[in-house]
Amino acid sequence: MSLEQLANVEVTSVTRQPEALSDAAASIFVITGDDIRRSGATSVPEALRLAPNLEVAQINANSYTISARGFESSSDKLLVLIDGRSVYTPLFSGVFWDAQGVMLEDIDRIEVISGPGGTLWGINAVNGIINIITKSSSHTQGTLADTTDGNKGSADALRYGGTMGDNGTYRVYGKYTDVDHTVLATGQPVDDGLYQGQIGFRTDWEQAANQLSVNGNVYRGAEGQPLPGTIVVAGESGALGDISLSGANLTANWAHHLDDGSRLTLQTYYDQTDRDNPPIFSEHLDIADMQLTYFGQASAWQAPSFGAEYRTDRDRLVNSSYFAFLPASVDQQWSSVFAQDELSLRQNLKLTLGARVEDAQYTGYALLPNARLAWKPTPDNLLWTAVSHTVRTPSRLDRDAYTPGQPPFALDGGPNFQNETTNVYELGYRGQPTPSLSYSATIYHALYDHLSIATLAPSETQIVFANGMTGWTTGLETWGSYQALSYWRLSAGFGALREHLWVSPGTIDLGNGPAAAGQNPERSWQLRSALDLSDQCESDLTLRHVSALSDPAVPGYYALDARLGWRPRKNLEVSLIGENLLGGGHGEFTDIATRTEVDRTVALRLTASFK
Repeated sequence: MSLEQLANVEVTSVTRQPEALSDAAASIFVITGDDIRRSGATSVPEALRLAPNLEVAQINANSYTISARGFESSSDKLLVLIDGRSVYTPLFSGVFWDAQGVMLEDIDRIEVISGPGGTLWGINAVNGIINIITKSSSHTQGTLADTTDGNKGSADALRYGGTMGDNGTYRVYGKYTDVDHTVLATGQPVDDGLYQGQIGFRTDWEQAANQLSVNGNVYRGAEGQPLPGTIVVAGESGALGDISLSGANLTANWAHHLDDGSRLTLQTYYDQTDRDNPPIFSEHLDIADMQLTYFGQASAWQAPSFGAEYRTDRDRLVNSSYFAFLPASVDQQWSSVFAQDELSLRQNLKLTLGARVEDAQYTGYALLPNARLAWKPTPDNLLWTAVSHTVRTPSRLDRDAYTPGQPPFALDGGPNFQNETTNVYELGYRGQPTPSLSYSATIYHALYDHLSIATLAPSETQIVFANGMTGWTTGLETWGSYQALSYWRLSAGFGALREHLWVSPGTIDLGNGPAAAGQNPERSWQLRSALDLSDQCESDLTLRHVSALSDPAVPGYYALDARLGWRPRKNLEVSLIGENLLGGGHGEFTDIATRTEVDRTVALRLTASFK
């Protein structure tokens, strides 16, 4: 697509209503399906490295930490959605990235918002939102086969799409991934290899004023646990066995367009996961969610919307003698209502006001307000500012974690842990001064209070989790694209972060306090080149740099990824992919004693499609 077409890509994550990217009053970066194809990525975390407003660090072959605007060590302030289904786990307010298998060829776009989105998306959308949106089955007709094989593993996928009567389409797919183990800097192998199989489907119907889509997935896999290979608690030790994971999910989205121009949407999903993590715990989790939203008739001066959501889960854990969530079995509920209105103060000046009230399991009601002002002095320039208040509510890890698995406890949970709160101030610009140049820049300042810290209980004989830390972050996010020639595009992105955390008076820091700021890079940048050598051949290069971490010390690194693609026929693509082509490897996270070296990878990929 041209830069003008990219500026008008339809996004939905900022207001929950379709709008052009050029009108979105937020720090939003869109990863298109073509971006993913040309990157050579074989997993969602690899594809997310394309977003300059995200921090992505590989821990081992099957684990990543992904965050926005800091807090990379916990990654508990980032909401991740797949077709509207939240994949955050209430176990630790994060995402098990090894369980998020998506057929990359079916992704239409990934909308990455850095900054709060609590008004529309609820608690835990504190520092950002990743919304993975797959293509309608009407756009995936015929057969597609894809296979990738390299020195670090292989991936195979097969998809078929067809029609259902006059108004319906469908697709079914299967994929299998086999990831080889990694090694330490010493060359010692790490037991972290992964294999996983997944099948799924999507159906879409459209008739008159109604649209309905239903998709479902089933997966099963296993992976090794990395060094040190044993766990020792209270003098007892046990070997870390392979993790087994499986699950199934089903999501339905219905939209009804009313005669007056308003719209009613209903989304419901069910998500079941099983995770056996020997010898620490085993979990069976069932989540059900329903969201109803009404988008009022848009007029010349306002565009109101409001909705409600109810979510419930049933969590069943088998604890061990080393670690326990107590009680082992819980049933939890969350409910919320929200309202938002976009007011046109002038033809080129819009004010958006909204608020959400959410009733969370542990802490009761929380208010999540938001105000945004957007000014378009010209059709190709947008200046916006926003003020938001949002919260992260306690997870089971904050409240129910105990070590060892039976009394007397050294870690005695977090019985008084309350909401973490955040106030965020943003100022941003997005523009396209010429047909060949577009760029975006955002500066932000966030004030955090009641952050999690491990400290002494009042008895001074046990450790508890408490809201004993405060802090702030200030940063800059900027990116842009330049169409140097009709067949050559250059893109760049840069992020800078300054973070300051301190322990609240009277709180004793026992290890996860202000030092956590050292687990976030202060700077990162990337340069990308997409060159069409001919109608059949294309070349892609990406150079990335991430600055050093200080606690634990992880050196900064440069990484060069390259891809050479060739289409001998219209329906056949051959790609030679190289990742981390500079040097002999680098680490990205954790202490050097157990740090995986992200090494050079070379792979060959074949993609064939038939109508």
